[in-house]
Amino acid sequence: MAPNDRELMLRVQAGEHNLFAQLVDRFRPRLLRFAANKLGDRTAAEDAVQETFLAVFVSRASYDSRFALSTWIWTILLNACRKAHAKRSRPLVASTASLGTSPTPAESERSEDREELHAWLAHLPEVEADALRLRFFGELSFEEIAAAMNSSVSGAKVRVRRGLERLAELARQGRVEPVRDPDPVPGSGT
Repeated sequence: MAPNDRELMLRVQAGEHNLFAQLVDRFRPRLLRFAANKLGDRTAAEDAVQETFLAVFVSRASYDSRFALSTWIWTILLNACRKAHAKRSRPLVASTASLGTSPTPAESERSEDREELHAWLAHLPEVEADALRLRFFGELSFEEIAAAMNSSVSGAKVRVRRGLERLAELARQGRVEPVRDPDPVPGSGT
């Protein structure tokens, strides 16, 4: 039977550093989905996730095994995303057109869906948007959301419910506009 997250981290703490790759493999996809949605940029998301894993490894001795490893990692990711968002003066958008290739119709549709979802979540208070991201992109339980956001379980449930209610109201109004760069680059067409 494969060791659980806590057991793996305890072994990493004990010096079996090669096992850290298993933790990365387990957490990376969900962390990346969350960060990409929160930051709206795949490259920034990759950087935030890398920063998270670096912080986890460097601080591995401070992990308290009485608590869920996932909660500790999600809290580090939330902080990394907030830091990345604060550092960015404007979004960095990588365009396949600028690379000399055209996106496929499926890629274009997925990109438009991501942009639309990012725009909708940008209209919510940050705590509600983060709670929704943790619930639906991170697939966290309400208990894990509460721990990652330093709130009670009922507080986590309220944040998710209010976020969903606000999204429903925005959908009824049909007034969500794409998030625009407040400081566009001259000549970039934005």
